[in-house]
Amino acid sequence: MNRPSVAVFGLGFVGLTTALGFADKGFSVRGFDVDGGRRAEIAGGGIPFHEPGLGEALARVIGKTFFVADDAMMAANGAGLCFFCVGTPGRPDGSADLADLFSALDGVLGARENARGGGGVADDCVLVVKSTVPPGTLAERVEPYVRSRGAVNPVAVNPEFLREGRCWEDFIHPDRIVCGVTDDLAKSALAALYAPFGAPIHFVTPNTAEFIKYLSNSLLATLISYSNEMALLADAVGGVEIARAFRILHEDRRLAGAGIDAYIYPGCGYGGYCLPKDTAALGALARSRGFSPRILEGVMSLNAEMPGFAARKIERAAASPTEKIGVLGLSFKPGSSDARDSPAARIIAALMADGYRNIYAYDPLAMDEFRRVYAPDIVYCASARELCETCGTVALVTAWEEFAGIDRAFPAVDFVDCRYFLKG
Repeated sequence: MNRPSVAVFGLGFVGLTTALGFADKGFSVRGFDVDGGRRAEIAGGGIPFHEPGLGEALARVIGKTFFVADDAMMAANGAGLCFFCVGTPGRPDGSADLADLFSALDGVLGARENARGGGGVADDCVLVVKSTVPPGTLAERVEPYVRSRGAVNPVAVNPEFLREGRCWEDFIHPDRIVCGVTDDLAKSALAALYAPFGAPIHFVTPNTAEFIKYLSNSLLATLISYSNEMALLADAVGGVEIARAFRILHEDRRLAGAGIDAYIYPGCGYGGYCLPKDTAALGALARSRGFSPRILEGVMSLNAEMPGFAARKIERAAASPTEKIGVLGLSFKPGSSDARDSPAARIIAALMADGYRNIYAYDPLAMDEFRRVYAPDIVYCASARELCETCGTVALVTAWEEFAGIDRAFPAVDFVDCRYFLKG
């Protein structure tokens, strides 16, 4: 079977998972990242972030079906499909910043322009945007840009639906594959590429594919904000066993087994790289088209307020601003080392703004990133035990399984359970 070779640009959570996933299925894959340190680590067999399954996959395919390229030209040379998995961070107005995407496109288009010199990509190489981009991006920005460079390559969009901590599982065993295409060449290339995965493949318009990704993430964000609002309402009513109420709700046959229990449950707000920026980008897109997304605006507004609510709850439990306050959990979700836009960062910032400066923290995986990006001046403990032996008030902010029952192990500590995790 003649299988197309694949180039992947961007080797973060999505890109590295994509590259290793295709390589594990037997495709020849070359990956490139602008970060030289990341390239070197991956080429040496290391994974630059915590993601179960990737280390084992890399060991199976490195030097066999997966190779790290030193530059974009090398990655793109002879590829049948080029996947763009670079970041699309939010701008101050909430819109998606596509600068990295166009930079990566430039690398491939430059390789195409040099193809006559003995390398680069052919005209039938399919350029596939896997980065999360607002609806209309491929049709209104990417394809016109590619054509303005004189390229005739087919373009497509193929959104990802990966959960951090379960990226490998989600990629290898997808529940559905969505491809936005406008021509038969891109459709046949993607159909052949995804055939070994045995999942339903939906070929739709590019706008539809882009919209489905935002539809998914905005729904998850809405479920979280709805759950948080209901928990705040229950607090106002009083006498409600909030955790039990939600767990009993999950027994509803219309919800049971749907796999969304983690989203229909209160906490201290959603964080991470995807949900905050994607809901903001969708809101910005709506406003740019003259539409007021009332539910989405409410979702984002409540989420922005949740860390403040959590900080006030912690302050009510503390004896005074001079008390040592512990924060258990710094990553945006359990099972991940990712602290990007973590609620813990905003909660700690709110506490410090109110004069609470004796803050101690512990997380199983995210402390190095958190210290570097958010809070270099707080005290980081070596274990949850050390933190609980040091602090009189402890806030549980990330529901790591290792924290289960810690309130029973330290009965003298006043725990503030921001995740409704310890009791009930």
